[in-house]
Amino acid sequence: MRPKFKVLAAAAMALALGATASACNGSDNKKNSKDITIGSVSGWAEGEAATALWKKMLTDKGYKVTVKELDTGPLYAGMSKGDVDLYIDSWLPNTHEDYWKQYGDKLEKVGIWYPSAPLTIAVPDYSPLHSLADLKGKGSQYGGKIIGIEKSSGLYRVSQEKMLPAYGLDKEYTVTTSSTAAMLTELQKAISAHKDIVVTLWRPHWAYSKFPIRDLQDPKVAMGKPDGINTIARKGFSKDEPQVSDWLKKFKMDDKQLGTLEDLMQNQYQGKPDQAVDAWLKANPGFEQSMTG
Repeated sequence: MRPKFKVLAAAAMALALGATASACNGSDNKKNSKDITIGSVSGWAEGEAATALWKKMLTDKGYKVTVKELDTGPLYAGMSKGDVDLYIDSWLPNTHEDYWKQYGDKLEKVGIWYPSAPLTIAVPDYSPLHSLADLKGKGSQYGGKIIGIEKSSGLYRVSQEKMLPAYGLDKEYTVTTSSTAAMLTELQKAISAHKDIVVTLWRPHWAYSKFPIRDLQDPKVAMGKPDGINTIARKGFSKDEPQVSDWLKKFKMDDKQLGTLEDLMQNQYQGKPDQAVDAWLKANPGFEQSMTG
């Protein structure tokens, strides 16, 4: 019986050591696998453009890149759990303030690639409105609606919870929720019919070059000061992927660069982001080398 016990004990020990080694190798493999998951929010044009661009540039460097489309809240939650590595469209310190307060201690800031991005309330150029204050007393003319986007967006929270009360509009108006695509469809329909409409929007966005629209003035700064658009990551990403982190810290785009990429993605190569990025990189020789060279 005793020899048998020794054999069983030795076998158990071997299995335990094997499991430990496997676990260690699994951790090492995760760090060195060159697999990267980027989170993206559908409809946020600047984020979709930057994500597609980095997917291409990282793929060219031998990384296997997966893009996960999520709503803003689940994206932050997923990143805090390590299920998502990167998010290239984090609006801080204002728009995504609530998410950063909730998850920020489990995330890390990598860099700011677009320094001044305001949230806006926009109307067609022919609108009689010029300021958010002009909305007062006119709720019935607009069906009591300001056309918004996803409820999980910081833009909805700021518009509904801060802007409306600041201008005394919360008894007259509601910021509706649906999707960014649905909002843009309503905007296009209203402009085609020369009807009045008020929508939530933000800069940078290709809609400003496609539609005859302008922002309502916000003298009370109720929509908040402009944010920076940040790249953020799960905790430990920069340690696991120092080279990628260094590349992302260098990442910058100006209005012309971002606008032309958004236009290619949204209008010329709709539904074909890889082709849009290829066309943009050909038109911007040297950009990829300046980021990842």
